[in-house]
Amino acid sequence: MDLRFVFEAELFPWTDDKASWVFASLRSDDAAEIREDAPMKGGFGSVRVVVEVGGSRWKTSIFPDKANDTYVLPIKKDVRRAEQINVGDVVRIDLEVL
Repeated sequence: MDLRFVFEAELFPWTDDKASWVFASLRSDDAAEIREDAPMKGGFGSVRVVVEVGGSRWKTSIFPDKANDTYVLPIKKDVRRAEQINVGDVVRIDLEVL
């Protein structure tokens, strides 16, 4: 089964004592489909994906966000720099579950 999703999401920050990350949330309907149909799940319920934002393409994992009943996608600093996107920007994301 091909699990591929194209959507727009706002980038948001998450910070803890040691580091800062930037994420985008998947739509809840897409998250439900992934929970049901994803072929393999890793540690912490993560799911391996390949992502495109603008001209950047990379492999990563999405992570469950139980509080919001979805998954969150980390957006790497190198991608944000290359695509000139920042926290608060709404970006088009093409995501395929591996």
